[in-house]
Amino acid sequence: MLFSKKPITAKMQKAFFKHAPRFWERRGPISLLLWPLSCLYGLGLRARQLISDLELGQKKGLPVPIIIVGNIRVGGTGKTPIVIALATQLARLGWKPGIISRGYGAQSLSSPMQVTRESDPAMVGDEPVLIAKKTDGQFPMWVFPKRKAAIEALLKQFPATNVIISDDGLQHAGLKRWPAREGGRDIELVVRDARGEGNRFLLPAGPLREPSTRDRDATLMIGMSANNASRHNLNDEYFMGRRAFNLSARLGQPYQLIHSAHTNSLPEIAQASLQHHVLAVAAIGNPQRFFDDLQKEGIALKGIALADHATYTALFFENLAAQYILITEKDAVKCAGIQDERIWVVPQNLALPEAFIEWVTSILHRPDPQGYTL
Repeated sequence: MLFSKKPITAKMQKAFFKHAPRFWERRGPISLLLWPLSCLYGLGLRARQLISDLELGQKKGLPVPIIIVGNIRVGGTGKTPIVIALATQLARLGWKPGIISRGYGAQSLSSPMQVTRESDPAMVGDEPVLIAKKTDGQFPMWVFPKRKAAIEALLKQFPATNVIISDDGLQHAGLKRWPAREGGRDIELVVRDARGEGNRFLLPAGPLREPSTRDRDATLMIGMSANNASRHNLNDEYFMGRRAFNLSARLGQPYQLIHSAHTNSLPEIAQASLQHHVLAVAAIGNPQRFFDDLQKEGIALKGIALADHATYTALFFENLAAQYILITEKDAVKCAGIQDERIWVVPQNLALPEAFIEWVTSILHRPDPQGYTL
C-alpha cells in the first residue's frame, strides 16, 4: 500500500485519512458511501472560491510573476524536482528566481523563514532543505504557510528577484494570481503522475483536493512513458483542450549517505542485489514510483513505503536486515547524523522539454496587468 501524509489541511488529515486508502483508486462501495461527504466538501470549495472572487478587487498583487507548481491529488506527485529543474533552467536564461514553500512537515512558524543548506528539516520542512541542497543555495528560498507573506519577505531581502516559483499553492486562495490563460504573466502548473486522479472523487471519497476539471495553464506529466503519456492525451478527457508536457526523469548515480564522495553505479548495485539483500525505503508521496524505477534498472529489492515526510532514526535502520539500503534525496536530508554505511542515496535527474521552457518564458515576458516593471 502506498502512503501519503501531505493533506490539504491538518484538520482534513486528522478527520479522515493519514494514509491513502485503496478505494481512492477505483469507485466502489466505500467511495460511493462517502460520496455525499465529497459533495459537501465540493460545496465548501465553491463557497471559498466565491468569497475569493468577491474580494478580488481588494487584494493587492505582487510585483513579480509567480509560477505555481502544484497538484490536485492529495500527496506528492513529484513537484519538488520540477521546481529545482525550472529554477535552474530559468537562471541559465538570465532570470533571477526565488522559491517559496509552505514547508510541509515543519514546526509551526510564527513568521517567514529563510531556508539554507544548513537549515533543520524539522524546522522548515524536508522539501525546502532538499531544494536548497540540490541547488547549492543558488536561489533565495523562504517558507511560511501564508505564501504572500513569504514572497514579501523574500523580495525585501533579495529585491533583484524577478520571478517566484511556488512549491505547491494551487489551493492557496490568499495568493492573488493572473493566470496565463487570462493574459497575465502568472502560471499555474498541475503535476500529474501515473496514478492520475484515481476515482476522481473529491475528499474523502477520493484523493482530490479540487475537481480534475479545475482551470490550469498546463499539466506536467511525470513518471510516464512516452507511449503512456500519448495514450492519455488521446483518450483521457482530463487533457481535452488543455496544454500538457511529458517530463523525462531518470535515476542518477547513487552515493553513500555517510560519505557522498563514495559513489556506486546502478548496474553494480543491480549485480549485488542478485546475491545480497537490498531494501529500498521511501517516505515520499508516491514511493512505488521510486521502487519501480529501481527495478527497471535491474535491481531486485523489497520496498518499504512510509508516510510522506516521515522522520528517520538510527534505530529504524539498525532493525533492517539488508546489506544495501536505498533511499531518495528527500529522505537523505532527514538522515543527518545517521552513521550507517549500508545507506545509499539515489538522486533523480529531471529534464524539462525545450517547448515547455519556451512557453514559460513567453508568458513571463508578457506585459504586467498592473503595470509593474521588472
